[in-house]
Amino acid sequence: MIYLVGTTGFPNYGDELIAALWLRHLARTAPETEVWLDCPSPGAAAVLLDGIHPKARFTDTFWRLCWEAPGEEPWGLTRWVRDAMHNPGMAPRWAAGIELAARAEIVHIIGGGYINAIWPKHYGLLAAAVGAVQRSGGRAVMTGQGLWPVADHATPMLRGLAAHFELADVRDEPSAGLLGDATTVGSTGDDLFLDLGPHLYWQRQEPLREVMLCLQSDLLDMPQPALAAFVADTLRAWGVPGDRVGLVEGIPGADRAIYDMLEPHFPGMRFYPFAGIWEHGLPAGPGQTWISTRFHPHLLAAAAGASGIAVSVNPDYYSTKHRSLIERGSGWTLTDTSRIPDRPVQGGFPAKALHALHEAKAATATKIYP
Repeated sequence: MIYLVGTTGFPNYGDELIAALWLRHLARTAPETEVWLDCPSPGAAAVLLDGIHPKARFTDTFWRLCWEAPGEEPWGLTRWVRDAMHNPGMAPRWAAGIELAARAEIVHIIGGGYINAIWPKHYGLLAAAVGAVQRSGGRAVMTGQGLWPVADHATPMLRGLAAHFELADVRDEPSAGLLGDATTVGSTGDDLFLDLGPHLYWQRQEPLREVMLCLQSDLLDMPQPALAAFVADTLRAWGVPGDRVGLVEGIPGADRAIYDMLEPHFPGMRFYPFAGIWEHGLPAGPGQTWISTRFHPHLLAAAAGASGIAVSVNPDYYSTKHRSLIERGSGWTLTDTSRIPDRPVQGGFPAKALHALHEAKAATATKIYP
C-alpha cells in the first residue's frame, strides 16, 4: 500500500496538480496497488481527483493528528504525533486511520510549501510519516518540499525527523541547507517538473489574452489595495487595456479580491475561475506577459514560453519560491511593489532546461517507485 501525504482539496491549483501528477504516475507504474492520499480536505480532493488512479482513496488522519496535537511548538507537537502513531489510544478518534497508515510500504510526502514556520502544526506530518514506517517497516520519502522559512529553533528537530527518510527531495536551496547531511538530499525542484505537458494547458478554442495576472489576497505583507495599485499602474505604464488582460484564480475566492478592485478600471478584463482552469487547463502560452504573485502559475506559464514578472508579496516565503524557478531558468524577473517594472520581452524556460529538470525529477520518481 502506498500512502501519499499532501495539502490537497483546499483547493489550491498547484497543490491539486501535484497530487494529480503523482496519482497519474502511479496509475502508470502501479495501477493494481492500493493508494491512499492523506490530505486536509479528503472530500473535495476525492471529487477533484476522481478516476485518476483506479485504486485511490482519501483520508485525513495525519492532518487530524497535527491539529489535535497540543500547542504549535514544533518539538512538542512532533513528539506527540509520533507517540500517537505508536499508541493510537492517545488519539482514539483516528485510531483506525493510524492502523491503516501503519501498513504502508511507502509513505510519500508529496511536494509543496506547506511544512515550514508559516504552518508549524504541519511539522507533525513528518513525525506521522516516521511513526508509520517505524511500525510497518516501510520507507518514508519526501519530494519537492519547500521547507523555508524554518520555525525558530526547529532545525535540529527537522534534521532528526529527516534522518528517518530514505530520500528527501527539495525544491530550493534554503530547504536543502536546512536538512544538511541528515539524509540523502536531492534538490530537483518542484514536483510539477515530472509531469509538464499539453494536458495542463488551455484546451478551448478561445484565444489567449496578451497579459495574464494571478494575484492573491492571502499571505500578503502589504494591504490588498497596495497590490492592486501596483498592478494598475504597471498595466497603464505598459499601455495595456482591459480587453487584453486576463486573471486566473489559484485559490477560489482568495484570488478574486484583487480582480474585483481592478476590473472597474480595466473594462473587458477576463476572469478565469479555478473551476475553469482545472477543467480546461491554464491559459498560458508563448508571447504572453504574466504578472504573478503565486508560484505555480509562474512555473507553468514560464514552461509554456511566457515571459513574466514575479511579484514578491512575502519575502521569506514567496521570494524563495520564485527564485527557485528563476535560478533554474524561467527567465522571469522578481520584483517588489516599490517601482514599476519594465515589460519583459523575453522569458520562459529553454527547452533544454525543461528537459533536464524533467529528467532529474523522473530519476527521483524511479528511485521511489522502481
